[in-house]
Amino acid sequence: MTSYVEASPVKALIVEDMAVETLLLSTMLRRFHCEITVAKNGKEAVHLFLEGKKFDIILCDKEMPVMSGPEAIERIRALGETDVNIVGISTNDKVQKAFMRAGADVFVTKPMKLDVLEAIIQEVINKKNNVVV
Repeated sequence: MTSYVEASPVKALIVEDMAVETLLLSTMLRRFHCEITVAKNGKEAVHLFLEGKKFDIILCDKEMPVMSGPEAIERIRALGETDVNIVGISTNDKVQKAFMRAGADVFVTKPMKLDVLEAIIQEVINKKNNVVV
């Protein structure tokens, strides 16, 4: 496993309505010493940004009650949140365009593999530390 710079932890927001998926993502993020916040739908995620919360990465599901992932991403980007790395996640690989149109940086199919998440987290750490790779 790659060594991670122990500056400040990566602040991760999981936007997911399924408890099992949230647990899986949280467990993986903890391996990279991330500080984790959970929102159960897109509306909760947007509200966190309206409260002034900041995150380095968002892992966002598509289908959720109240507000979908792509709709939440669009609203978060409209708030001027351009520095946060947003990862759209879904079991349906046909929704990639919806995520990318909304402003996601990358799309990953579920279940997310640890090595895929590791590469994404390393990219976020490099960005936080202004490391050019």
